[in-house]
Amino acid sequence: MTNSSDDHTSARFTPEQLERLKTYGTPHRAAAGQTLYRPGQTGYDLILVESGRAEVVREGMDGTTPQVVAREGAGGILGELSLLSRQAVYLTARMTAAGTIYRINPHELRRLMSADTELSAILLSTFMARRRELQASAARSLDLIGDDRTAAGLALRTYAARLDLPHHWIHSHSPEAVSAMAEVEADPSDLPLAITTAGVIGRATPGLLAERLGLSYRINDQDTSVDLVVVGAGPAGLAATVYGASEGLTTTVLDAVGPGGQAAASSRIENYLGFPEGLSGRDLLGRAHVQALKFGASVYSPCQVDSVIRTATGYSITLHDGARIAARVIIAATGARYRTLPISRWHDFEGAGIYYAATELETRRLAGLPVAVVGGANSAGQAAIFLASKGCTVDLVIRGTDVRSGMSAYLVDRILATPAITVRTGTQVTALHGATFLTAVDYTLTSGEVAREQPASALFCFIGAAPASEWLDVAAQDENGFVYTDSDVAGDDLGPVWSELGRRPLPFETSSPGLFAVGDVRHGSMKRVAAAVGEGASAVASAHAALAHDTPAHSLTTTPTS
Repeated sequence: MTNSSDDHTSARFTPEQLERLKTYGTPHRAAAGQTLYRPGQTGYDLILVESGRAEVVREGMDGTTPQVVAREGAGGILGELSLLSRQAVYLTARMTAAGTIYRINPHELRRLMSADTELSAILLSTFMARRRELQASAARSLDLIGDDRTAAGLALRTYAARLDLPHHWIHSHSPEAVSAMAEVEADPSDLPLAITTAGVIGRATPGLLAERLGLSYRINDQDTSVDLVVVGAGPAGLAATVYGASEGLTTTVLDAVGPGGQAAASSRIENYLGFPEGLSGRDLLGRAHVQALKFGASVYSPCQVDSVIRTATGYSITLHDGARIAARVIIAATGARYRTLPISRWHDFEGAGIYYAATELETRRLAGLPVAVVGGANSAGQAAIFLASKGCTVDLVIRGTDVRSGMSAYLVDRILATPAITVRTGTQVTALHGATFLTAVDYTLTSGEVAREQPASALFCFIGAAPASEWLDVAAQDENGFVYTDSDVAGDDLGPVWSELGRRPLPFETSSPGLFAVGDVRHGSMKRVAAAVGEGASAVASAHAALAHDTPAHSLTTTPTS
């Protein structure tokens, strides 16, 4: 796959746009054969070719021939979405004919993306087209080998998919896997395995992969102290990120798993404003992630926050690895963790038949097989419909006696009209069966009758979640751990600092000034994607107000633009 002047992955600029683009860069004379960037570099530059020619290649492993990914001549650019995500570069760029190039460093690129709407739109569409092309082509940077029926394999595959990493998944029992493992001298004990142009990662995890690719948090001068830290990258967190970064706040996002949150697990969202045909949670949140990167936010995952303490200038956040980051304000959007059923061997089957999401990743092996979906809310109903559309026979298992009590009417009507779905009200799953993978379940009815060993190749659990608020001990919480905000914060929870500030908590502000909570972690939240997005955006307005009120005017470095 190579680019040409009429290729959709090549940027097209008018002469006037090219002149504007040059103002963000510095000119350099480049010789034929000169390497412009190579795998493993972080924070690499966007390169504009003014004259000469350049090519981008994927280096061959173990002596194999490098593969040309793209060629660019005068007026062309080198770079793709990793320029914004700060992912370590995984391709090599070099000059094939001498000429002049302009290097646009990461700081200037972010300034461009914020200041020049026209150039920003061209660059963003080009970056995204190139990422899609890399994902679809053999010019990938990453081979993942494993069994996605296991928890470790599924976690790795899900992480790569959520971050849209160009990769190739190889099932560990396939001949291709055997050959690839032999080439790198790996054995089954090394699975899951990640093979990159920069080396091999045995027993790979999302954290190890993120570290190798430059996606985990790194201490540097830009990020050790920022205006806004958003903890959690679900709908509420990404909305806060987009609005915060677009309004001039230096913004860093920390997520323990990967962008998208629980909403990314939704197979289809049909009641989100502006999408009458619906879209998957992964698509919606994937777009939001790119939007956040466009406005210059730094997004790190997996990156777990252990604790937060209030300081004279805001907050100090301690990460799981001991690193610290200072923030003037924090927006907590850590959502909630999935609840489980108190059944023997439950944890044995997590990732090996028990899932908390119904997306293409979990369902690709299940076509034509029987499955169980547990839960009575919209997420369970959406999963049941999605699974039935994939050819599964579905038992929708609801503890209550009325399917309509917790589910939207449009979903109930569609479920009852789908022959492949059997609704089992007044029923609970009480036993699991299988060796390595789940094969059957027991159902117990309210009457006490037990239906034993009903075939189930998978069980999808949607029974709610508990707030991920352990790190928020500086903020008042209800008896279940949900964080109180604004009018729900009791007077007894407002310490002397509030008297000094001369105000009460703003919308979405907690009992700790400058610390806001949005989405599912917040007491009284609506548990809807659209509501979470609204909360995240609104919290940024409150954060601006808090900064303006609580910080001396001479020390303010950013102001809202709208």
